[in-house]
Amino acid sequence: MYAKQYEIALPADYDMKIIRRRVADGGHVLDDRVGLGLKAYVIRERGVGGSPVNQYAPFYLWNDTGAMAHFLVGGGGFQNIIRDFGRPVTRHWTAIACYAGPARSAPPKAASRRLTAVPSDAAPDGTGPGLSALIEREAEQLQRLSRHDGVHTAALAVDPHHWQLLRFVLWADTYAPDRDATERYEVLHLSAPGLGDLREGRGW
Repeated sequence: MYAKQYEIALPADYDMKIIRRRVADGGHVLDDRVGLGLKAYVIRERGVGGSPVNQYAPFYLWNDTGAMAHFLVGGGGFQNIIRDFGRPVTRHWTAIACYAGPARSAPPKAASRRLTAVPSDAAPDGTGPGLSALIEREAEQLQRLSRHDGVHTAALAVDPHHWQLLRFVLWADTYAPDRDATERYEVLHLSAPGLGDLREGRGW
């Protein structure tokens, strides 16, 4: 399983109704995409929920890397983003853990993201077990968080290029009650053709 997200920065005076209409009109096109676990069409709107920016930032969990590649470079849909907004940097992470929450059957209305650096001294002697212990703690924390009544789906993933951990949580609540979040989003639509195929628990 792989996580992917691109962030499209929009002008401060941008009419976010344009993005809302875009998602309302076309968000359904991935509702049956083979290989996709879920796509959350998320936005941040300047002045709403404490957001300092306008941003369109779709988030994906892919069950199949071939399907992800086809979407990005094989004419599978990303060309529409490039056409309308230019080519954004697309970040991707290897999934570590994923949990279904008690609100899995409800449509998510909000999302939270936490990005944190993996310290270079995860172990005092610089060896692997320290990193493994850190990941173990983060995965356990994610599992505890996933038991919150409002959680739809919670995922943890790692970027081993920049050594960052990603925690992304979908919430049935209109506001993401995640005290550790570095970003909060509104969810406009969820395409979830492979939601039931997302591996539950640890990735190994």
